[in-house]
Amino acid sequence: MSDKLNHYLKKWNLSNPQLLAETATSHVYSVEMNGETFALKLLTPIGVHDESPGTIALDCWAGNGAVRLFQYDDEAQLMEYIEGTDLVQMVENGDDEQATIIIAETLNKIHSAYNGKPPDGLWALKRRFRSLFEKAEQDKLEGIDSVFRRAAPFVQNLLDNQQEERILHGDMHHWNMRYHAKRGWLTFDPKGVYGERSFDAANTLCNPVIMPELVTDEKRLLRNAEILAKHLHIDLSRILAYTFAYTCLSVAWSLEDDQNPYPTVKLAEILETHVL
Repeated sequence: MSDKLNHYLKKWNLSNPQLLAETATSHVYSVEMNGETFALKLLTPIGVHDESPGTIALDCWAGNGAVRLFQYDDEAQLMEYIEGTDLVQMVENGDDEQATIIIAETLNKIHSAYNGKPPDGLWALKRRFRSLFEKAEQDKLEGIDSVFRRAAPFVQNLLDNQQEERILHGDMHHWNMRYHAKRGWLTFDPKGVYGERSFDAANTLCNPVIMPELVTDEKRLLRNAEILAKHLHIDLSRILAYTFAYTCLSVAWSLEDDQNPYPTVKLAEILETHVL
């Protein structure tokens, strides 16, 4: 047992840890306390930098459309445990549009859960786009005509003129939704971003990434964008604009990490014809 895990078991009087997931940003365990099961998320050094603001988001949402947060500090979160399935299975079963509606309804819940002054510590949406602007500047210096250079001024205008700013999930997709037997569909693992609501629709339209033929289908993309616009009460043009912005950002991230950016590159190419 790691020293860190042992520390939190003692600190919060937890027992019977069972590893559920292990990523570069966190280790997640099921744990028990007073006969009930909870989820314990221990952040790695990368996770402390990237996901700590998500704790602030969960705290502000107070269980409205999201998992409940019971204990936390800078390196760990003790949360509601959700045993049910995620939305990927629904898409695989042919219910893609229903999955999109569920995500939209969940976004409405978290976006309306907190309307006060944004707490300190959240990611500013502008800050999230740093990699895109850096790649655009690099391509400019090298004389490369790229989608990043074409997107940069468009995205900058979006970020300078944001509408309906809220505490955002920042990473809303089908794996970050799970069904709770008593409370219905709930989201988890937010990044903790503050900015325009439209941004939270973007990652949804780029997923599930394990189904690239579906994700890169232009008709599916536009149909689901219309569903999100209708249920979120956001103009379709804003949904498409932020999805284009997000795809360019995602490709920039992939290139930084030496990862294959497909199918996101294909999505950026499709979306560019609709927004620029």
